[in-house]
Amino acid sequence: MSSLTYDLTLAGLSVGGAAALTGIGLIVTYRATGVLNLAHGAIAMVCAYVLRGLVVDGGWPVWAAATVTLLVVAPGIGVVLERFVFRPLSVLGGDPAQTLVASIGVFVLLVGGAALLWGLGARDDAPEVVPAEPWGQLAVVVVLTAGVAATVRWTRFGRELRAVVDDRRLAVLAGIDADRVAAAGWAFGAFTAGLTGVLLAPYVRLDPYGLPLLVMEVVAVAVAARMRSLTVAVVVALGLGVAQSQLTRLHPSGWGEPLLQAVGANLFVVALLVAALVLPGVGTRAALPRPASARVPTPPGAWIVAGVLFLLPLGFAGRDLHTSVQVPALAVVLLSLVVVTGRGGQISLGQAAYAGLGALFTALLAAGRFPGLPRLPELLALAVAVVLVAPLGLLTGWPAISRRGLALALATFAVGVGVSRFVFAQPYATSGLTLGRPAGFDGDRAYYLLELALLGVALLAAHALRRGRTGRALAAMRDDEPGARAAGVRVPSLKLLAFVSGAALAALGGGMLGMGLRAFDPGAYDPVRGLLWFAAVVVLGADSTFGALAAAALLVGLDAGTKGGVAAAVIGLLAVLVGRFPGGPYDALRTAANRLRLPHRAHLTPLGRHLRTRLRPPPDHTRPRPGLTGATALTVRGPGPSILTPEHLRPWRRPGGGGAPSADTDSATRVPNGAPSADAASATRVPGTAPHPARPPARPEPPREHPAPAPDTRPRTTPAPDRPSSPQPRPTTAPPLLTARGVHVAYGGFTALDGVDLDLPSGRVTAVVGPNGAGKSTLFHCLAGTVRPARGRIGYDGRDITRLAAQARTRLGVARTFQQLAVFPTLTVTENVRVGAEQGRIVDPGAVERSLRLLGLDGPVRVLPAAGLPTGTLRRVELARALAGGPRVLLLDEPAAGLDTAEVAALARVLKALAADGTALLVVEHDLDLVADLADVVHVMAAGRIVASGPPGRVLDSHEVTP
Repeated sequence: MSSLTYDLTLAGLSVGGAAALTGIGLIVTYRATGVLNLAHGAIAMVCAYVLRGLVVDGGWPVWAAATVTLLVVAPGIGVVLERFVFRPLSVLGGDPAQTLVASIGVFVLLVGGAALLWGLGARDDAPEVVPAEPWGQLAVVVVLTAGVAATVRWTRFGRELRAVVDDRRLAVLAGIDADRVAAAGWAFGAFTAGLTGVLLAPYVRLDPYGLPLLVMEVVAVAVAARMRSLTVAVVVALGLGVAQSQLTRLHPSGWGEPLLQAVGANLFVVALLVAALVLPGVGTRAALPRPASARVPTPPGAWIVAGVLFLLPLGFAGRDLHTSVQVPALAVVLLSLVVVTGRGGQISLGQAAYAGLGALFTALLAAGRFPGLPRLPELLALAVAVVLVAPLGLLTGWPAISRRGLALALATFAVGVGVSRFVFAQPYATSGLTLGRPAGFDGDRAYYLLELALLGVALLAAHALRRGRTGRALAAMRDDEPGARAAGVRVPSLKLLAFVSGAALAALGGGMLGMGLRAFDPGAYDPVRGLLWFAAVVVLGADSTFGALAAAALLVGLDAGTKGGVAAAVIGLLAVLVGRFPGGPYDALRTAANRLRLPHRAHLTPLGRHLRTRLRPPPDHTRPRPGLTGATALTVRGPGPSILTPEHLRPWRRPGGGGAPSADTDSATRVPNGAPSADAASATRVPGTAPHPARPPARPEPPREHPAPAPDTRPRTTPAPDRPSSPQPRPTTAPPLLTARGVHVAYGGFTALDGVDLDLPSGRVTAVVGPNGAGKSTLFHCLAGTVRPARGRIGYDGRDITRLAAQARTRLGVARTFQQLAVFPTLTVTENVRVGAEQGRIVDPGAVERSLRLLGLDGPVRVLPAAGLPTGTLRRVELARALAGGPRVLLLDEPAAGLDTAEVAALARVLKALAADGTALLVVEHDLDLVADLADVVHVMAAGRIVASGPPGRVLDSHEVTP
């Protein structure tokens, strides 16, 4: 027994040593570049093939081949990847989502290239570089760990590495060559990948798919070490290796025997599931690349061409038709990624698992082997399988609620690997399983017609998730998740809907694919296929149903020849270029065509010019014109700009309250300083707000002499006016609507808020000012619901909302705007505002039009996508979206950021009208001129506390406030 234990321990140390090498390489690459190299296993596979080729085919000595492979080929691959793939991404800003897609692209490209060069068959003649005893591997692990730790801690390169990890841009400004550091990190990471592949190849199946997936499974080692600690990674790897080896001696009996044996043989997969689903996520910032421009609709002619091409196989026969049968089924699977990734903006690397479950459940139901259910006809079995698999989408949907970006990618990939290892690879579920076609559709041509019908149903379902309220909410969540929460979108429920719908579509496509092949093939749904499908959908248009159809035809068509791997190589190449062409190949070709198109202007003859002057009236410069740039993009009146004229500030009417008053009435009820009078205030109610006593107008005071103000660094079109003396706060009898009591927030050892109390009464404008780091933003986030205080209470209208999420507060009536614009670029201006109206506190059909009219957005700009509009217009779009939900409290975070003087003045008039209507406003602003002109009460913050409060004239004049 002791001898067996010793032998199993040695075997476990050997496996653990290889896993430790993978963890070391992943951590060093991540710390040097911020990229989790998902292509680590593919690099290991390529190096193992290179070594085998040099020794077996070339006749090289093992030591010479290993030297060239590990010291030249592997580091060379790392340097090439850094220079041509990931350095351009870092120059563009280092978007984590784009680097993730590029990393997957490298994986797919190397796998496809290896399949083209060396074929898909497994090789068992890989040479041994070190003996089977683990001591050599352990020595290498110890030396590498100690060497990397010493280099990071005590050398100049280590200090530069730590500086680049902390802040790459600051390190560059300090004179550090960040590119050199990144290249060194990639070279070392690729070296460890090559070493892992060389050591594992003699003991595992050497093929383009098996070895990369095996190495990816041990990513759990690096994740468990939080991508930082080499020692933790080594200890975890060795411990898992020894435990997995020792578990092989267990031989349980009973119904759970196959599952327990699978767990013992795949302990690294179990660790990956635990690390990805239970441990806190790593790399949580960013999801998929946010759309920088509006989505370009597919031309109608493209759909006609697609229809013809999909009907064309009906004229095929034999093998050609048998291959074509796979295209509609795969298109349905890829449509599931369009729903999850394109519509919902969520990364999902496990859709192959749901497709496989759809095929497996269909086969089990049709064979009468599904527990608790009788044998069903094939078509009914497919429908029931879809119903059974759809709820399993919660396996990946639930982690998506709290995870984004890399963390979500790891979680979904872990689920895919787990299903593959513990379900598809188990003989108790798949042995002797066949899958027939529905009655009446046994022939390829008839079955192809059935597939086209089911594809049409799937296209309608995907189209339904794009239109209407749900479609707008999904697009908002994809474009800007914090902004969607602020608009009242139920983000957690929406994510679950996306994943459940995606699982249902994937199950439908998987079942169709299985019936087309007449068998359940676990290899058709392995996790590597999931990576390939994800990359194909992303590069060909994640939000395009037409892109899913094109990707399916491309994947099946390229691999229909005698040599596989072409599709993976092509898709991988396109994914590698995602940083250069984030909109996909179609958008890149369209942009290039527009640039190459020569400008052509027609010239009229003298007779034509004479007729034009006679027939066409002179241009009217008072009409709104779309397409202008700058802050005055909507309204041009004569020679001077005006973004919000008095007619745009006409009072709102409650539903059924009649039309807006005339311009004459509106102008007659305005006081000289631009604020509405008490008579006008009663008519300017925001939809859904209760009437409040109108606050009296400000009493004009003669101007006072002030010292010269400090220079204003914010760009303005006219000189900033002197700060006027503010009136005393207007008396109000209304109780505070939103309150903060004893709010305390700490980040580590730093106290951001220290017992802050704040009241926001109805009909008043409250401002919070102070220097950077005073706690203004933290207090704002506590009120908005994006930060939960450690102590204290947030109350709204007598209700404790401290633990209420941001979207729930919006639906109660607490709306907000963002310092960094939070609009939805793929939606039009009207659709942006409609999201706020649909998700807000009230349901008012006229709220959208009133919001657009109030903010001057009811012209031609209303039908334009938000992408590309000027900052001033987008500020109004964001404010209109917040107002459309009928809020009672409006929180404004730096509302004047990016606006010129005219826009700031117009914004102040709108905010005064809202306050006169009874809305409680909180303004966190650095523009003290705006604060002095707008606020009723000013709170000055410093070091997490409110140090002064009162009217702006007294507080701003008696305290040195740093904007």
